[in-house]
Amino acid sequence: MDQRVSFITLVVTDLDATRRFYVDGLGWEPELDVPGEVLMFRVADKVVLSLWVEEGFVAEVGHAPARGGVPPVTLAHNVATPRGVDTVLEHARAAGASVVGEAVEREWGGYTGYFADPDGFRWEVAYNPGDIGRSVLP
Repeated sequence: MDQRVSFITLVVTDLDATRRFYVDGLGWEPELDVPGEVLMFRVADKVVLSLWVEEGFVAEVGHAPARGGVPPVTLAHNVATPRGVDTVLEHARAAGASVVGEAVEREWGGYTGYFADPDGFRWEVAYNPGDIGRSVLP
């Protein structure tokens, strides 16, 4: 099996609220938008973020996702500068995100903060000056 990820799928409770946040608020362009079912964004070459309504998830996977508390996963959006972190967090806040962790300098040399989307999924916005951080920048 190749070492890669093709789709990242998150189960959402209100696809319309999710669309307003990602499309109207953040300005993302959907790759696929099926109202009432799924919203997909190409987030990298050969990587798609899929936001899927719970009913479709249950029908295919066979059981409801765990709810309550913070989802045990984070997504990261890396930027080239510390100021870029602040800019993205400001943009997310203007789109309706809850900022759940103000940006701070980290002991490993980076600068990161967190926001939550309408379903509580945590997005890390990160400036990572190391080799691996630079390798994921466009």
